[in-house]
Amino acid sequence: MFKFQHNEYLLALAAIPILLLLYFLVLRWKKKTIKKIGDPRLVKEMIKNYSPQRFAIKFLLIVTAFASAAFALANLRTPRGSEKVSRNGIDVMIALDVSKSMLAQDVKPSRLDRAKQALGKLIDKLSNDRIGIVVFAGKAYLQMPLTGDHGAAKMYLSSATPDIVPTQGTVIGEALKMCAASFNTKEKKYKSVILISDGEDHDEEAAKVAAQMTNEGIIINTIGIGSPEGAQIIDAASNEPKKDNEGNVVITKLNEAELKTIAEKGNGIYQLYNNTDEVVAKLDAQLSNMDQRTVTEDSLVNYESFFQYFLLLSLLLLVIEMLISERTRVEATKNKAIKLAALLVIVSFVWPSAGFAQDDKAIIKKGNEAYKKNEFDKAAEQYQKVTTKTPANATAQYNLGNALYKNSKTDDAVNAYTNAATNMSVKEDKSKAFYNKGVVLQNNKKLPECISAYKDALKLNPQDDDARQNLQKALQQLKEQQQKQQKDNKDQKKPKEDQKKKEEQKKKEEEKKQQQPQQQQPKISKKDAEEKLKALLQQEKNLQDKLQKVNAASPNKPEKDW
Repeated sequence: MFKFQHNEYLLALAAIPILLLLYFLVLRWKKKTIKKIGDPRLVKEMIKNYSPQRFAIKFLLIVTAFASAAFALANLRTPRGSEKVSRNGIDVMIALDVSKSMLAQDVKPSRLDRAKQALGKLIDKLSNDRIGIVVFAGKAYLQMPLTGDHGAAKMYLSSATPDIVPTQGTVIGEALKMCAASFNTKEKKYKSVILISDGEDHDEEAAKVAAQMTNEGIIINTIGIGSPEGAQIIDAASNEPKKDNEGNVVITKLNEAELKTIAEKGNGIYQLYNNTDEVVAKLDAQLSNMDQRTVTEDSLVNYESFFQYFLLLSLLLLVIEMLISERTRVEATKNKAIKLAALLVIVSFVWPSAGFAQDDKAIIKKGNEAYKKNEFDKAAEQYQKVTTKTPANATAQYNLGNALYKNSKTDDAVNAYTNAATNMSVKEDKSKAFYNKGVVLQNNKKLPECISAYKDALKLNPQDDDARQNLQKALQQLKEQQQKQQKDNKDQKKPKEDQKKKEEQKKKEEEKKQQQPQQQQPKISKKDAEEKLKALLQQEKNLQDKLQKVNAASPNKPEKDW
């Protein structure tokens, strides 16, 4: 599909009607001037070497050259490098447990680290599949909607920690529901969920949800990570074992029974994590045996430009116009050599720019080839050659942002996406640049900036569901961040206020004692004191017996925050 890169330059075509008006005004002026001179025969003899037809031809050549130059500036192009790529694959949603129990070190270095390592290797094998990520603890969140951008998936995966979910616990059922909602409900196959957890909290709803998802054609595979014997959770802040509300050291154990039940209900397989490569190989084999559909997506943005042809046409028309004279051959021949020499000088300055543009295109192509081979350093180096020479090259800036993003050079990637968006004129391309910028900023926890980037993307392309979902998530994260900050500020102020109140209360009590005369306490005998003490001890014993009966009647489970 052909599009102009810089539509604003097409406004220059509005000058053509003005040129036509000027042309007819000149013709009218010439006729009036001839009449004013005097004898028509004498005038005709004086202008016999003048050719009105040649004058009209020269004007048409100039107008056509002007229009061609406007098209050259607008840069007609087609997304040859962004062609549709068809591949066979499925949709895979990853449900990752990020509760604090996943920090247990019965699997070294920790359950969560090993889970992320296994999922990272699995993503590398699912090259033809779309991937989405849901993280969960006491609540489930959509971390990334289904996408073919596996680099983004791995970056989101690497940033998954217990801190991104404020409520602790393990709600497997809610995570499965969110995964199901992320799929295309019209399809009854090509869908799979990979659940990786220690299953530490028993969730009765999870098995029911798994059975319902099976009816929708979703296959659920589960991975249990941890040990049945369990392990302590080392608190990162205090570097001490975590304790429950009763002061007991928490031992978190793998709940294989629940994970096996979910896999059975979901027509999938359960694996106990022992070795990363074995787990990944079995999962890859399981997913490869599923029915696959054709997925069509865009490849790297790389346009083929045609501005040089319009520029060449414009120069050619100007050459012809200069070589055509309004006078007869004798008069015209004298100036041809001078005009031709001047034209050659102009061409010598203009033509190299077209050559440079072709060089830029070749360099970008080399960068794209390196990018496809996952040689992101080399790709970035090629793109930077173009951006250094031609900073306004939006394609090079955009692809540079992608390569830097893959190399985890996030700040440089943000700058590249910003430059790309500044120099892009096609709304869809500009929206993609803002979206990628938002993804990088969101992973760097720069929430206000990423929200602004997602909003810019949606203004240009309101149909971008990925940008809309990420914007909602960023807004939620910002709200939680602000609430946490307010709570921390309040907690810091509270001890000071309590101390101040205590001091004021103490001061009032002292003043009251000073104002009132001390009352002499009545004296009691030793026998009366012993009887009162026995009565108090009996009351305390009765109260303890009553509390034990209440606790025995209602053995509530202490609140879990890991």
